[in-house]
Amino acid sequence: MTVSYDGTCYAGWQIQPRHTTVQQKLQEAIQQTLREASIVHGSGRTDRGVHARRQVAHFDLSEPREPRRIFRSLNAVLPSDIRVMSVRKTGSDFHARRHAREKEYRYFIWNDATVPPFLRLYRTHVREPLDVDAMRKAARLLKGRHDFAAFTANAKNEVESTVRSLRELAVRQRGAEIVIVARSEGFLYKMVRSLAGFLIRVGSGEAPSDQAETILKSRQRTARVPTAPPEGLFLWQVTY
Repeated sequence: MTVSYDGTCYAGWQIQPRHTTVQQKLQEAIQQTLREASIVHGSGRTDRGVHARRQVAHFDLSEPREPRRIFRSLNAVLPSDIRVMSVRKTGSDFHARRHAREKEYRYFIWNDATVPPFLRLYRTHVREPLDVDAMRKAARLLKGRHDFAAFTANAKNEVESTVRSLRELAVRQRGAEIVIVARSEGFLYKMVRSLAGFLIRVGSGEAPSDQAETILKSRQRTARVPTAPPEGLFLWQVTY
């Protein structure tokens, strides 16, 4: 199934003790409507306050059900800030995370003195003018296959490698809105928000664009790479 959600009120995707999460709400809806306890596996985890336009997830049932009926049933009981956008049957070997070929995230910035109130939960507000050309120059240096150890936060667990292929890192502007588009076969913990934090710092003149290469080579996370706020980040789409 594909799922859209407003992450404002949730402690992220993954189930956590004493916190409300998107995965929890989906599993509760399946239990309530289909009378089965099933684990929902997402294509990836999103952090507290991060949104998703097209998260992909799968779950197993003990017997065949009509996808259209599942679609209607889940949306009838889910809170209004979580919506199942589509449901379809797949092969029993399908896995939403392991079979994903590429993910796209988009980070939205509102670069003006004030942010419209109806966008305040979905745009990161930056008041000072940003130099978009400098941001684009830094993005070009970060694009490609690199060791992104300096652009990840400690998730309290080890990863096999911090090398990733950043297939796209684009900075687009339309009026006051600036969008950072990042595509890769996979991202490290808080990698997109770290990239966005650095590009905002470049745009504000706090860091030169060519510092991107130095930071990559250092492999050390420092204050030069802040983690941008969560409200501007959307999991945009997943490709299989």
